[in-house]
Amino acid sequence: MSSTPIPGRIKPAPPADPDGELARNGRRARRAFMGKALAMGAGAAAGAARAQTSPPGAAAPGAGDPAILTLPEHTRTLGQPVAARAYGLPSQWERNLQRRESPGLTRVAAAGVSFTPLQGLFGIITPNGLHFERHHQGWYDIDPSGHRLMVMGMVREPRVFTMDDLMRLPSVSRIHFIECGANTGMEWGNVAVPTVQYTHGMLSCCEYTGVRLSTLLDLVGADTRKGRYLLAEGADGASMTRTISMSAALDDVMVAWAMNGEMLRPENGYPLRLVVPGVQGVSWVKYLRRIEVGDQPFHTKDEVIHYIDLMPDGTHRQFTSVQEVKSVITTPSGGQVLLDRGYYNITGLAWSGRGRIRRVDVSVDGGRNWRTARLEGPVLPKALTRFNADWTWDGGPAVLQSRAIDETGHVQPKINQLRAVRGTRSIYHNNAIQSWKVSETGEVFNVQVF
Repeated sequence: MSSTPIPGRIKPAPPADPDGELARNGRRARRAFMGKALAMGAGAAAGAARAQTSPPGAAAPGAGDPAILTLPEHTRTLGQPVAARAYGLPSQWERNLQRRESPGLTRVAAAGVSFTPLQGLFGIITPNGLHFERHHQGWYDIDPSGHRLMVMGMVREPRVFTMDDLMRLPSVSRIHFIECGANTGMEWGNVAVPTVQYTHGMLSCCEYTGVRLSTLLDLVGADTRKGRYLLAEGADGASMTRTISMSAALDDVMVAWAMNGEMLRPENGYPLRLVVPGVQGVSWVKYLRRIEVGDQPFHTKDEVIHYIDLMPDGTHRQFTSVQEVKSVITTPSGGQVLLDRGYYNITGLAWSGRGRIRRVDVSVDGGRNWRTARLEGPVLPKALTRFNADWTWDGGPAVLQSRAIDETGHVQPKINQLRAVRGTRSIYHNNAIQSWKVSETGEVFNVQVF
């Protein structure tokens, strides 16, 4: 398929195949495709196999004698005791997969960022220990027994909730992505960072558990007709405060205490945080201590000075919170190397603050030609969606791109299309198509294609 991505709406996707014949034919075609593609690299693999005639750990064969196999230690001895580690940790062989800071991004370490290693993750769920961090004045480990949440303002009966009070209420669990509004912000003017961890790593997706904010508003008798906005305030040193619309509060906003089946980590807001699906991460107030109902936006410091969009004419846009449709190929991606010609699975993530992802297209020639990728389930609203596409690398240069379309018809734009509206001096809400250049040597680089 050949097309040019333009902002706006597109024609609906073709109807589903009710008898599954297209899907079966597609699977057969993929098997044949992969078989031929893998055969391209079979020569090198066969050479490597011939070079190693004995399994790892085997003794060298004597003259005319068969090789004497020496089993590795882990098959000859007892392993570690069951309770050796009361809290499980990753394998030592995975220690390089970790969050990383970008040196010099902030002047104060406590107000820094650590980026999720998207290139090393699978599926859509981010492990708690790899969830990205963004702090304005460092993180805290607050004693939950002393933590309180006040709900006040335009309500019939203001209340102060303890953690025990909140956790006795009916709870819900939902999977959502969280993305910092400044994610990919360094790429507005030009290519700035080399890997997907730094271009898109202020992004994570988890299952959150907590109480619906609408439940708390009902308990205090909030005026949901005149009270059109809420102020959420955190207990951190920055006193992070954000305005939330009442319509969002009554829809899918949660007051969460758990993430991926366990209590929140301190760097993610323990013991309580706001979850505002589809909205930039700064509104997901951590260490949540106060909610106030009001009749107009609160215009706090982080809404009138920070997290605003600088437009080409010098004006600032406020309250542009929704994270628009976006995607990125995570493998192959910047900093990686293709070791040989042949078959590769192109994989990545797509998301939209407006709902579900409907389709992802992939290009290997810089956007001249596109084909539809496979969406892997589950495909959930305001959550990451994993996509995959088959590709045979012939050893020549290539430019890999992905383009997402959400259920509202919004299409992920090219960087020049976004700059035509937003200019080049912005920081927030860069949802442009990401390009990765594959060189003849197999090295992958971050580039921009206009």
